[in-house]
Amino acid sequence: MSGILILGAGRSSSSLISYLQQQAIRRQWQFTVGDYSLEAATERLAPSGYGTAMRFDIQDEAISAAAIAKAEVVVSLMPAHLHLLVAQHCLRQGKHLLTASYITPEMSALDAEARDRNLLFLNECGLDPGIDHMSAMQLIDSIRDRGGKLLSFESFTGGLIAPHTAPDNPWRYKFTWNPRNVVMAGQSTAKYLLDGRYQYIPYHQLFRRITPVTVEGVAYEGYANRDSLKYREVYGLNDIRTMLRGTLRYQGFCSAWNVLVQLGCCDDSYEMELVDTMTHRQFMESFVTHQHRSIEEAICDTLRLQSAGEEMKRLTWSGLFSNDLVGLKSGSPARILEHILLKKWTLDRDDKDFVVMWHRFVYEHQGRKHTVHAHLTSTGSNAIETAMARTVGLPLGIAASLLMEGKIKTRGVAIPVSRDIYVPVLQELKALGIELVEEEVV
Repeated sequence: MSGILILGAGRSSSSLISYLQQQAIRRQWQFTVGDYSLEAATERLAPSGYGTAMRFDIQDEAISAAAIAKAEVVVSLMPAHLHLLVAQHCLRQGKHLLTASYITPEMSALDAEARDRNLLFLNECGLDPGIDHMSAMQLIDSIRDRGGKLLSFESFTGGLIAPHTAPDNPWRYKFTWNPRNVVMAGQSTAKYLLDGRYQYIPYHQLFRRITPVTVEGVAYEGYANRDSLKYREVYGLNDIRTMLRGTLRYQGFCSAWNVLVQLGCCDDSYEMELVDTMTHRQFMESFVTHQHRSIEEAICDTLRLQSAGEEMKRLTWSGLFSNDLVGLKSGSPARILEHILLKKWTLDRDDKDFVVMWHRFVYEHQGRKHTVHAHLTSTGSNAIETAMARTVGLPLGIAASLLMEGKIKTRGVAIPVSRDIYVPVLQELKALGIELVEEEVV
């Protein structure tokens, strides 16, 4: 009997596990969920009695080899730096592998061997990256099929909170994905193409140079992701004049986050002193000279902010000036900031998260320019059944099911930009209520 092995039962796994468990029951596939915490793996299994939970430790060679040997398809939701260890096991044992993480150079190096063994190592098959790739390629291929030429492609995605969730939260934001990735976002120089010119945004400017985006009447702001240029060849857009990929936030987020960046609160390169006795306020005081004035006044003077402005309102609401203890024994500024923000930015049980994706294409066809906007929105049900878990997990689950059925022919280390992957995945997502809405802008 063929089997599916899911590795990782964390915050993004609920929809994936639910979907694949249903498919396994229907088709009588073996189904296993492995996590370092056996309790977490057990909790994720639906009470159908079908499927097995196990304690999985990728550092334990015997446990890893035995678990992967029983599967035909392995889906890894473990931290990205562990995917390579899983991939090496899959190579040795001839198993397909799927992840939602960006392809690393080390993973790319396995391409030839995976092809030789007729294996697919599919990466970037979540939301962003994932649905963004697939939905973009669907429209790009459609434009090409009609004889059009792409001139510009912009794409932004955000994991936020729903409009009516936590109305007192001035950031309009809570963590719906890895908190550390949020705190560390943008620390590599962003690179993109604008009207035929290469553009570079260093970290200290990233949250000042934003793109306004409106979706369904709601105003957002987008900041550039690290490297938009690497997808030109992947998408077949080597001669395109504008290409930009980025992240969306509600209006006002970026200017407030920029304060933390300018102060140095997101630095992860050194450990701070006396963290075990440090308060939130003392943490902030560490970054500004404030003799004979309050830390709030010092920040406003240093960064030319209004004391009653929106940036200071957001920082104050977050508890950054309180006398609460940080609650860590040690840590870098970034680690401490993450820990402080988790106290206010963790989803409450009944909170609903919100995912929004937006594309803008400009293309030329028969001598005329056309602009097409496409957008997707999805709202979660609660802190467990989140829109983020749904939009990250379902593409992986659908692709895994298609692989099990022999319907995907792509092999090697890949992302989901070929028609044999994106067409059936997007069709199934549409049936499940996840679909981009396209409109031509006159």
